[in-house]
Amino acid sequence: MATQRRVRRAGRASAAASSRSGRINHGLLRQLTEQAVLEAVFRHGPITRPQIAGQTGLSKPTVSQAVARLERSGLVHQVGHRRGMPGRVATLYSVNQQMGFVVGVDVGGSRVRAAVANLPGEILFEEQRATHQRGGGYVVRQIANMARAMATRAGIDWSLLARAGIATPGVVDPRTRRLHLAANIASWEGMRLEEALVAALGVPVEIGNNVNLAAVGEKWQGLARDVSTFAYLAVGAGVGMGLVLDDELFVGARGAAGEIAYLPLAPDPLDPRHRSHGALEDMAGGSAIVAAAGSAPGWDRPLPASAEEVFRLAREGYEPARRIVEEEGGRIGMAIASACGVIDPELVVLGGGIGGNPLVLEPAKATASALLPFVPRIETSMLGDRAALYGGVAVALRAARDDLLWGGRRA
Repeated sequence: MATQRRVRRAGRASAAASSRSGRINHGLLRQLTEQAVLEAVFRHGPITRPQIAGQTGLSKPTVSQAVARLERSGLVHQVGHRRGMPGRVATLYSVNQQMGFVVGVDVGGSRVRAAVANLPGEILFEEQRATHQRGGGYVVRQIANMARAMATRAGIDWSLLARAGIATPGVVDPRTRRLHLAANIASWEGMRLEEALVAALGVPVEIGNNVNLAAVGEKWQGLARDVSTFAYLAVGAGVGMGLVLDDELFVGARGAAGEIAYLPLAPDPLDPRHRSHGALEDMAGGSAIVAAAGSAPGWDRPLPASAEEVFRLAREGYEPARRIVEEEGGRIGMAIASACGVIDPELVVLGGGIGGNPLVLEPAKATASALLPFVPRIETSMLGDRAALYGGVAVALRAARDDLLWGGRRA
């Protein structure tokens, strides 16, 4: 269980520090215990104290003491009772919903999706608008305006906003905090997006690549809830992969882990034309599917304007379109095999406008099975195009919950 693993890791780290210093840091141990208990209440509440003990691996007396401290701080409160054994009634605890709320945003080249959620993780309101075409600060202001409007509609005091989580195209360099490879939003290349959003929203902001945060969304509310190591493969206009290893998002040294668009899966991977978008993206992205119709044997219909049209014809049984889709599934299977040879995931979730189409699932599985001795479970995303939005909410929730425990707001 992820919570128990974190408690054990934190306990070992604390014990090591205590050994080095020659004394036990009781304050740190108490904070770690409260964090584990509060996480269990966040994840599983309403929940009883014996159930918290089962979820965290902590003793019942330790849980009782931690719950009492969290009650005094106002973070959790009693919400009812559950009858267990004859004559025994257990108190149910939940997170105090009045402690604050978070905003999650998924920014795309064509539309911005946003949602507000309370700290227990309940989505209160969602909205989407066309992305401001002037990009840059216009999109930043658009995000802030959407967030404030949603808070008003949900009846939430803006002063209770705790954190925001933003899923964006491109890569945020962990060292410089500048955004790169975000060409589909004007004037975002090289931008210090985090600084601009903090100024616009007035709270700390968590920013991540949209495919990475789609993986986080799948971990929070999708197929990967009980999976510790998995990959989220997004194929649409572009190609990318989010990696979760041992329950933690892996972004690499420069934030570019999972940029599998640059895998050399093309007849001539050194063709300089692949330098801009990557060989795999040039072969498997949406524009490649449209282009394939122009040279497909037997294609006798008007050329499609979009990949969606090719998939529609394939569903209707048009043979040239069906072959294009099957070949696309094969390329996705090759990408899966390439990644699995490195990280050995338990699960690969397929998403994006193309990757999330059910027609590519079976050919992708077949190709991966032909290439790999150990094939992971390969499934189509349950969350569809909301995965990155849920990821934005999830990272904001995690940071806001940590703030409540480590930010000095306890009594």
